[in-house]
Amino acid sequence: MKPKLKLSLKTPQGRYKMKKKILILANHDVGLYNFRKELLENLIAEGYDVFISCPPGENIEKLVKSGCKYLETEFNRHGKNPINELKLINYYRKIMTKIQPDIIFGYTIKPNIYGAIAAKKDNIPFVANITGLGTAVENSGILQKILIQMYKFAFSNIQTVFFQNKENSQFFIDHNIAVEKHELLPGSGVNLDFFYLQDYPSTDETIDFVFISRIMKEKGIDQYLKAANYITIKYPYTRFHVCGFCEEEYEDILEEYHNKGVIIYHGMVNNIRGILKTTHCTIHPTYYPEGLSNVLLESAASGRPIISTDRSGTRETIDDGVNGYLVEQKNEKDLIEKIEKFIGLSFENKKTMGLAGRKKVEREFDRKIVIKKYMEQLEEGAYD
Repeated sequence: MKPKLKLSLKTPQGRYKMKKKILILANHDVGLYNFRKELLENLIAEGYDVFISCPPGENIEKLVKSGCKYLETEFNRHGKNPINELKLINYYRKIMTKIQPDIIFGYTIKPNIYGAIAAKKDNIPFVANITGLGTAVENSGILQKILIQMYKFAFSNIQTVFFQNKENSQFFIDHNIAVEKHELLPGSGVNLDFFYLQDYPSTDETIDFVFISRIMKEKGIDQYLKAANYITIKYPYTRFHVCGFCEEEYEDILEEYHNKGVIIYHGMVNNIRGILKTTHCTIHPTYYPEGLSNVLLESAASGRPIISTDRSGTRETIDDGVNGYLVEQKNEKDLIEKIEKFIGLSFENKKTMGLAGRKKVEREFDRKIVIKKYMEQLEEGAYD
């Protein structure tokens, strides 16, 4: 799918005026569509030409139909081959030369680092969004040291670095990376119209919990499965659902737990609202270095209590004991205790906890806040 380069628009006076061009660099179409769609639509509605560079995916056609221009980009998100990494920088340089964007918005590690490096040569304003440090940066070692130096070089001339939690920002401050350019966002925010407040389901027959995430160790799936195994034996009226893409190493494990009746595995679910409609509480025992959990924001927005780990990227969404419970990471005993505490609540208290979560996201995590912050960055750019 080739981008259509429409470079101008007609003003009411009949003269032609160049559109301001925005280049979006991302590593996946799913995150771009699910969490940035409203921003892209707002930019288009404001008269900007929006170009998106990311690998192909099923959501690209939807983004193009909304008015974006697509630039197909192929790269390995986890690759470490220096030659391939240089190719990505060169590719970014080529599309920047061709498009000549007025400003660039980057998301995730590689688009942020390599995009900012490519933008430096022509002094193009670059706004990076740190959607989480990632294990390579959070865990000490040679790879962390290399990435820190790369961030320092790439961000030496950056316009702004958006962070989704304070601990990520503090990490960059501690390592003297673009210290004067930091700004905090409420994660990706949540679309409060799409994730509307849903009626709280009856607890007369079952109490249903749900795990919504990519099925991988760092997302806390082991702790969830152990808790599910214990709780379903002690409380036979409970059910534990699992939704998400499964990493190969967990395929047999999930099949075993599903066949035993410990969990109900739904696979990839496109309509998460349908799952949230019938479940009473979302459990997210992650210890992955998140920016800010979208799963928890969407669950709370829908009026569902949430149980998650007491760490950056998740604790921001929970007022402990008010709209959910915080648990110690990697601690299935603590997780079981908090699940039992939730089970012991009355129906009205469970419902009240869900309503408190909705009020919290309305107050602190509305996606409109994020869009406003990005529009302010356009005003700060070097525009005539």
